[in-house]
Amino acid sequence: MKYSDAGVNIDRGNAFVERIKSAARSTLRKGVLSGIGGFAGLFEIDRKKYRHPVIVTSTDGVGTKLKIAFAMGVHDTVGIDLVAMNVNDVVVNGAEPVAFLDYIATSRLKLGIAEDIVKGIVNGCRQADCSLLGGETAELPGFYANDEYDLAGFVIGVVGKNKILTGSDVRPGDVLIGIGSSGLHSNGYSLARYVLLEKKRIKLNAYIDELGCRLGEELLRPTIIYVRTILALFNGNLLKAAAHITGGGIPDNLPRVLPGKYGAVIRTGSWQVPPVFSMIKKLGSVDQTEMLRTFNNGLGMIVVVGKDSVDSAVRIIRSQRQRAYVIGEMRHSGKSKRRVEFV
Repeated sequence: MKYSDAGVNIDRGNAFVERIKSAARSTLRKGVLSGIGGFAGLFEIDRKKYRHPVIVTSTDGVGTKLKIAFAMGVHDTVGIDLVAMNVNDVVVNGAEPVAFLDYIATSRLKLGIAEDIVKGIVNGCRQADCSLLGGETAELPGFYANDEYDLAGFVIGVVGKNKILTGSDVRPGDVLIGIGSSGLHSNGYSLARYVLLEKKRIKLNAYIDELGCRLGEELLRPTIIYVRTILALFNGNLLKAAAHITGGGIPDNLPRVLPGKYGAVIRTGSWQVPPVFSMIKKLGSVDQTEMLRTFNNGLGMIVVVGKDSVDSAVRIIRSQRQRAYVIGEMRHSGKSKRRVEFV
């Protein structure tokens, strides 16, 4: 009896590591001392660049968006999502993502699929200027359905202690700028799948005129990585706060970076909403409040800047080929204590 008889193939796992080493090496940046292949990844922090360096960490997955990847047989985009959901969380603190780790778990390792996943992770790391430093690939026979897998990501960022972005400088009159999303990103897929695939039984290969593509292609659009944009604003001393708009939408995520005594007034209709959101709302008869708390609704990131910095901030965002919308301003919370108000 061998381990492979129980469904775990050590040789296949070793072969996979060898295959991805060159791709992982393409993401390495200054500071990496050891990467893929060892027991741990080593990264040296540049103390000349960061005075009193602080480690900023985050972990996240892709969620049920993976179900779309399984059904479409497309696996080279969810790796981008995995990186994005992590690096976008640390960069809002002003931290530069420097090292990324991945965890891939499946019932039986299929080298082609696993390589496609890592291609996406490598793509995402390049976009974030972050090193793929290591990871774990686990074969768990009987634990996952055949041809399915799960992903988890872990990122390490670094920021100088005196430069951590906390939102403490936010004041009434400051301006909110929304940065456009590519679509659903990696949140709300359980509701999207229920409405579009289960309730309305739309096929993933069906071409949808209002989307301009097949439904599956729309649902697999990768999450935008905002690292270069946010760091450009941060290094230009323009940022007062930044919020990554994920599960919970604007109402739950924006207040996380605002001082408790202040709230945000957001003008509905001040940004372009991708048609997939309108489609879900209409076909599922989803209440607007539920839409706002489930999806990003077209804004993947919201930043707070001073009035005098608006033009410069918008120019930087657009120079990164991303869409910028002036969507509202900060105010005192008042008696209502509402942190986010849509008008």
